[in-house]
Amino acid sequence: MPSSKSVVPLVPVPTVVDLEELYKTPPPAFGHETLKLFGFDPEYVNLNNGSYGSLPLPVRAACDNWTTEIESNPDKFIRYKARHLVNRARERIAELIGADVDECVIVNNASHGIATVLRNFSFKKGDVLIGANTTYGSVSKSLKYLGDIPPYPTVLTYGVYFPTTRETILEEFKQFIRKVREEHDDSHQNRTLIAIIDSIVSHPGVLMPWKEMVAICRDAGVYSLVDAAHSIGQELDLNLSEAKPDFWVSNCHKWLYAKRGCAVLYVPKRNQHIIKSPIPTPVAYHSPQDEDYKGPQEFVKLFDWTGTIDHVPRISPIAALDFRAWLGGEHKINEYTHKLAIEGGKYLSERFGTSLLDPEDSFTLNMVNVELPIPGKIQETAEVLNLIRDTLCLKWNVNAAFFWHNEKWWVRCSAQIYNELSDFHVVANALEDAAAKVIEFNVGCTN
Repeated sequence: MPSSKSVVPLVPVPTVVDLEELYKTPPPAFGHETLKLFGFDPEYVNLNNGSYGSLPLPVRAACDNWTTEIESNPDKFIRYKARHLVNRARERIAELIGADVDECVIVNNASHGIATVLRNFSFKKGDVLIGANTTYGSVSKSLKYLGDIPPYPTVLTYGVYFPTTRETILEEFKQFIRKVREEHDDSHQNRTLIAIIDSIVSHPGVLMPWKEMVAICRDAGVYSLVDAAHSIGQELDLNLSEAKPDFWVSNCHKWLYAKRGCAVLYVPKRNQHIIKSPIPTPVAYHSPQDEDYKGPQEFVKLFDWTGTIDHVPRISPIAALDFRAWLGGEHKINEYTHKLAIEGGKYLSERFGTSLLDPEDSFTLNMVNVELPIPGKIQETAEVLNLIRDTLCLKWNVNAAFFWHNEKWWVRCSAQIYNELSDFHVVANALEDAAAKVIEFNVGCTN
């Protein structure tokens, strides 16, 4: 049993959901009425869906049913049924993102998928890996790690600073790629250049003109690896067959309502020869050293079995998409969450007397970014981050993402179907308290 002094109290286990009966009834209105479909602590206010996602009780019930079936006969389920269900999940996801099903596989999370792609390239000295100042932390570190080991490919960073415009981003990215091409062009060596492109940046939470950036890379002979961690379930009408990224990976457990951790890795058939092995390497891998080697293994079969894991997260998109269809579908869900994000952002900006990062609503989907009432001269340190986090999580029992960008402190609030504008009021109280604590702490450090 956990200590009675635990700072994270346990909450009651939600009652079992009868999915068959539930889906015969109309869904509740979006807002707090929808909270009954989630298992949150009743005192918790969550404006941070973007970090870890939110598992609805109907999806959880379906997952629990699969877990019960697995544990009743692991051999039968894993050997005979798991692959069939994973393939169904892949089919549903492929339809949603506009891709061929045999171009989509399930991986643990977006970082895992990006690492899988990067580790499958055979780099040479002089090859170039490109990230941004806004690239997600673990992805940025992956690039640095690859630059730290033989054959030491060059790692470059382009800058994106908000507030800005789509036109500025595209023009500066195009000039950056052109300059990289000119400086690293070698007629005697076929160099590999890979650019990490965020579809939706994590910090700040903004939609990038990623399809146009992919086209810029394609024209320049640069591989595009799109970190779409926040896209599926938030970015509408994805059509990867039309956008033609070289690689694309998105978390299903953030905005799609799947169980953690589950992500889709999209690799078009033209690039599947590059992916020789998942991480870890499966028994299905075909090695040129094999006596009966007849060529590489098929892309999808490589990802069928990479070791014993819990298959439920990989299957859960089936239940997540059933749930979303019952709610009214992608456009209905995102119409509500986008509108609430805009309203909530305006409220926070007016209350704090600060700026919106995207006042023209050019980059905002369901995550809105508002300047915090903390002086920008206060630097991002572990102490400051912990002070804000502890104030939000442990004192106020709320959460929203916060970060320092372009000489200012910001909060990123994720709007979900269970949120209402009053949730922004509650989180504003916590953020004002956290800001006051940070200012007081900084005064103490400078005295």
